Parts: sequence; C-alpha cells; structure tokens
Amino acid sequence: MGWYLEHNEVPSDRERILQLGVTYAVANGYMGYRGTLEEYTADQFVACNLNGVYDRVGEKWRESVNAPNPLYAAVSVDDESYSVVDRAPAFHCQKLDFRYGLHRRKTSWKAGGQAVTVHVERFASMDDVHLLAMSYTVKVSTGGRIVVRTGIDGRVWDLNGPHLHIYDRGVKGDAIYLASLTQELHIPVVVAEICRRDFPAEERIVTTGEGIYRDFTFDADPQSEYTFWKFAVIYHGMETEEDVFRLALDAVGKAAQTGYDGLLKAHKRVWDRMWKTSDVKIEGDPEAQKALRYSIYQLLSCAPRHTDRLSIPARGLSSQTYKGAVFWDTEMFMFPFFLATQPGIARNLLGYRIHTLEGARRKAREYGYVGAFYAWESQETGDDACSHFNVVDVFTGRPLRTYFRDKQIHVNAAIVKAFRDYVERTGDERVLLEGGAEVILECARFYLSYLYYSPYWERYEVLDVTGPDEYHERVHNNAYTNRMVKYTLETARWVEDRLGEAYPDAWVELKERLGWEREAMLMEDVAARLYVPDPDPETGVMEQFSGYFKLEDCPLKEVRSRLLDPREYWGGDLGVATHTQIIKQADVVLLLALFPHEYSREVMRANWEYYEPRTEHGSSLSHYAYGLVACHLDMPERAYPFFMKSATIDITGSSKQFAGLIYIGGAHLGACGGSWILAVRGFGGYQGDGILTPRLPSTWKALEFTVYEGGTPRTYRVTPEGTTCRA
Repeated sequence: MGWYLEHNEVPSDRERILQLGVTYAVANGYMGYRGTLEEYTADQFVACNLNGVYDRVGEKWRESVNAPNPLYAAVSVDDESYSVVDRAPAFHCQKLDFRYGLHRRKTSWKAGGQAVTVHVERFASMDDVHLLAMSYTVKVSTGGRIVVRTGIDGRVWDLNGPHLHIYDRGVKGDAIYLASLTQELHIPVVVAEICRRDFPAEERIVTTGEGIYRDFTFDADPQSEYTFWKFAVIYHGMETEEDVFRLALDAVGKAAQTGYDGLLKAHKRVWDRMWKTSDVKIEGDPEAQKALRYSIYQLLSCAPRHTDRLSIPARGLSSQTYKGAVFWDTEMFMFPFFLATQPGIARNLLGYRIHTLEGARRKAREYGYVGAFYAWESQETGDDACSHFNVVDVFTGRPLRTYFRDKQIHVNAAIVKAFRDYVERTGDERVLLEGGAEVILECARFYLSYLYYSPYWERYEVLDVTGPDEYHERVHNNAYTNRMVKYTLETARWVEDRLGEAYPDAWVELKERLGWEREAMLMEDVAARLYVPDPDPETGVMEQFSGYFKLEDCPLKEVRSRLLDPREYWGGDLGVATHTQIIKQADVVLLLALFPHEYSREVMRANWEYYEPRTEHGSSLSHYAYGLVACHLDMPERAYPFFMKSATIDITGSSKQFAGLIYIGGAHLGACGGSWILAVRGFGGYQGDGILTPRLPSTWKALEFTVYEGGTPRTYRVTPEGTTCRA
C-alpha cells in the first residue's frame, strides 16, 4: 500500500483528466511524461515536457516545450476501435508504482462475445535520461484481426503553442524518427523510436501531418497475449552542440539491443540507490506514509541528476504551468531535502543559479540597480519570464497588472540561504570558489542599491516590495523580506571572512574583479542599522508590513463570501483580500519557521494564533510553515493536518487550478519538499548534527529517516520511547 496509487475509472471531465495527468506522471529530471493513456492525444492533455527547453510563439507567454509523443498506441480488432476515447471499458485500472517510477494500466472492453484487454507498463529511465520505454500487451478472447498503430505522435498539448515545426520524419534502419525545431530559437528536438515484438505481423509505416507511425496487422488466437516493446529517445540542441539526430539514432539502437528487461533493471537500480538515503518510514499511519513517499518520489523524479545547468520548475515536469519556470520554491522548499539526502543533486541546483547569474545581473540593470536581481520566473538564461500582466480578470477578460516580477526581491535571499546552508552542512567550499561567492556578493550588492535610508529614524528600510503574501503588493518593510535582506548581508560578510581566511588569493582576485571595496565598507553599517520589525511588546505579534494592522480585520469566511466568481484573483488592486488582513500564505510565520531560535515561544505562539485564521492558504507553500512552527510549539496534533494537506495535494488534486483565467494546475514540488521538512525537522525534531527534539503525532509509532552528516549518511529512528542512530 505504501508504494502505489491506483484508480479504476476513466475520467470524462476536463479537470479530472488534467489532474490524473499530473498525479500519474513519470519523470527523470530531463523530461516528464504525463500520466495519460496511450491512445490519448492533445485533446486529453498528452505531453512530454522537456526540462530547460523554452519557446515563444508570437506574443504569447514563453514556456517550456513539450516533445512529440513517442509512446502513442491504439488498437482495433476486426475494424472496431478499442480506445477509452471511443468506447467505455468494462474494466479499467491505472496505477503508479512510485517506488520505481512505473506507470501501469490495464483496460478491458467487451463488445458482443468479444473481450479485448490491453496491459501496459512504461517508465522514464533514471539510468539514461533520454530514454522512454514501454511494454504493451494485447489479448482478445475469441481471436480476431488486430491492428495496432503506434509511433511518434505530434498531437501533444500546449498551453501557448504550437512550439515545434516538424521538418523531417522517416525511417533509418529499424528506427523511425521525427525531427523538429522550436519556433523562436530553432532548437532541434529529435525523437527516435524502435519497436520490437514477439509475434509475426505485417508492418506498414504511415506518415501523416502530425507524425510517423507503424501499423502492425496480425491474426490473433483466442486468449493469447501479444506483446511489443517500444524504445524511444529524445535529444535536443540545448544540451549539446553535437548532431542530435545521430545521437538519438545511436541511443535508440543501443536501447533496443539491451532490451526492455535490461533497461528496467538498470532503471530500478538507480531508484534503489536513491531511496536508500531518501526514504522516510512512518509506522502507525499508512495514509501519511504513502503521501510522504509520493512527495519524495515527485522530488527525486524531477531533479536534474545529469547536469548542473538545470533546476526544478515550480510545477515539476508535469506541465507548462508557470511557463515551466524555476521559482524561489526550489531553494526555499525543495533544497533542504536534497541537501540532507542527495547532496550531489543539491550541488547541481546551486550550479543552475551560478550559470544564470548573468541573467540576474541583466534584470538588476533593467530596473536601475546593481548586482544581481534573480528572476521571479527563471528560464534557461536566468532572464525573467514573468509577465507584468500575470493574471486575467474573470469579468472583463483583460490582463491585470501585477508586481510579482518587479517587487518580490526576497528570491535573492532564498538563493543565498541555499548556498550558505550547503557549505555549512557539507563543508564543500569549492562551490564558493566556482561561482557561489560571486552569486552571494552580487545578491547583497543588489540589496545595498535597493535599500532606503531614513535620516529621521536613522535606519535603513526596505520599501515598495511584495513579500510571500502576494495578495498585498508594493508594501513597506515586510518583516520577512527585511529579515532575509539582513541575512543576505550577514552572509556576504561570512563570505568575506571565510574566503579571506581560507583562500586569500582567490578572495583578493574576486574582490578586484567585482570592485567590492565600497560594498565592504558599507556592509557592516547597513546590516547593523537595517530595520527588522519587532514583535509588539504587549501582544507579541509582528506586523507583517507597515500599515497591515490598519487594514480591515474580518474573518476569512466573510472575505470568501464577497467573491462574485470562484476563479477571481484575491489580490491586485481590486481583489477581495487586498484591503483586508486576509493573506495568501505564510509570511511572518515563514520567518518564524526559518529563524525559530530568534524568538521566544510566547512570540511564536502569538503570531501563529494571530495569522493562521487570517491565512487563506491560497498557495501550496503555506501549509508546511504553519505545521513546522506548530511543532516548535509542541503542537504536533495541530501540525498534522498541515502535513497531510501538503503531502496529499497532488494525490487529491485539492488545489487551485486557476488564477483568474490562467491555468495553474500541475505538480506542487514546493509542497512536496515542505512535507519532508515538516516530517523530519518538525515531527522528527531534527536540528542537525545529531540534535533531535521529536514531537511525533499520537498515531505515529515510529519515524525513521536518513540524513547526511559530515559526508556520511546516518539513519535516525524516533519512537515515543526514544531515539536511536546508525551509520
């Protein structure tokens, strides 16, 4: 039970088909193949999303590219189509084995005296990230003439496409191929496929405007099973300057020679290796166990193990939502999991920010600042893909001006925190010498150019920003943002001291190259006099931003009742929450979750009790922070519902699917990372280096997890009776 998802009905409504495509997806960091059925096309939201490949069509949003679908397959018997699109099945089961990233499906149809059954298994290889493999078996009860059409289908779902121009398709030896170019930058994307079978059949190649296919025709004996295996590879020009056509054909030939069983074994070996340090075991709560393992599966399957030039998009590799872009979600909510369990992947994620530093510098200059201003929605170059009009009004259909791109400067601090946490946890200072120090200093330099100085108050302030709570834009002195700016300046000083002591020559070279003298003089004074709001001395509550307490204080239920359309955006100039104290997600409480030792328990409790009823939890990133602070307050039972909401969000599909008229569905990788943090740091009480203060929910008999300490993985087992550790 702890390793499977399963459902037994074929969805008919649009939203359910969309959601199952997310829930049952398989991925390997290079690409993500949606959890759709083999006979589906664009109408049922089929997509194979490529990590790091982006395209723009006309004036539409620039987004990640979906490759042509090499796993298309449809069957007919005696000239009758057997497809869930055309015919309701008598039995259907779709299953995801997230222990090994295997998508399985069994469907049976009955027509007259005939029963037709297909049984399919497929995976995105973790051993060779270019590879998709599938086993497809068909059986008929009374025999008949079977035609199976399978091949490379260009009918894939795009939010703002079509993104690919097909310029060539054909046959090369045993392989069929389809070659295309992206519309904007003309990046080549090549898909090649070889099909093997264990039965004789007449084979015919069929070329259409959408793709290239094989038709297998054969006479089936009653109750006999007929299996074919598909091997498909995808290469694109963003990853290499070599001939991607040749690479694809060579790779697919080798895959077919290895065979399905051999490829599956290699794929499973990688998963076994990753689960060895990533698994978290919960005893006494099967539902929580399944949800947490599924969250970990999502993280591992979308992580770029093969390169340090990619990161993890906010919606994983399940769709083009949010333009396939990388947000602060990666560093703030996913990175702690990888740092603790897969430090090599954590290092790759930092590499992406190093490689996109120039894009962050360009953005800072665009707004008249210096240093690096990292993108709110970052794509392959680090330039910001976020639109100035990011939400559509549901009543007029007109785009609404938002300030996510312009004013959410706290993204810099999340990146800085990830670099510092990595170095302090692993001891690997090479990342600083290989670009990490430059990232940190340039982020600090941006803040120094952004800050305001108030002669009256004799302090530095952070004005005109948007904190994590996006329902209140362009506010002053957001408590979370101000503290994270201060943290960034402190970390810049930490870099100065660390490199100056351990690598003085490298530090001198970096200072001279960046021209850091002025900043070095400013840093200490600015950090010391930067205003960070204090808790109210009487109530203990921290004001989220200047003037927040003057907003209308009304219940969440009241604000929700003011909606005229359930898809309305709550923020912006006219949103129902904008002029109230109702917030989108954890803001002050996120600050407390990150710096729990800076505040007393009384202050933490006062803020938790104040802000939680005023939080809509309109973002999947919100639940973890409230759950973690509840654990710090020894309230595991109050934390547990937040954990379950975070861990089950992509199983239940209980999340917002639209912001205004914009589709925002897809996997919630930040919530997946938050689920792990809440389990290990919250319920497990893990503070690092063997220090634990557990607070298990009452139903949990034991919690077991593995974390790297000093380069060695150590496994902790927490029970109500005590804690044990083994290397």
